[in-house]
Amino acid sequence: MTFAVRATLSLLLALAPLPVRAQDTDQGDDKTVMVAPDDAEMAAAIAKARSSLDDFLALSDAPPPGTGRFKLKVMVVDGHATEHFWLPFKRTATGFVRILANEPKLVRNVVFGQNIEFSKDDISDWGYTRDGHQVGSFTVCVMFKKMSKEEADYMRTQYGFDC
Repeated sequence: MTFAVRATLSLLLALAPLPVRAQDTDQGDDKTVMVAPDDAEMAAAIAKARSSLDDFLALSDAPPPGTGRFKLKVMVVDGHATEHFWLPFKRTATGFVRILANEPKLVRNVVFGQNIEFSKDDISDWGYTRDGHQVGSFTVCVMFKKMSKEEADYMRTQYGFDC
């Protein structure tokens, strides 16, 4: 199976595997998973996330009780390399911004602690928690299929994934 991780990726990524993070670092278990750029399941997950992004952003503007940890998965391209990062986010006049809290594994045009500005076009997934369960995070559910059963089960039980 292939995994067009964190965005329906351009032809620039044709043969390079992509590193994808299963969780954001503030949860402590940041897992990088390598996935082929033409994975149909991942492309579908990214398309689903992007098609529902506006609804997610509206919800994040006025979070209902019991919800929290709103985050976006952001694609960073550096030449032929692409890496995706989960980030809590802040809106700006032209898009979004947040400090990178991961050490990049593949791209070199961003560094840990750097303020990253990005647009909707850079977003490959979204997620939040509702009553202790993950909502969204469509790409993570696909990544579970790329992990060992033990790793996937751990992530499900520790972080409330229902997939």
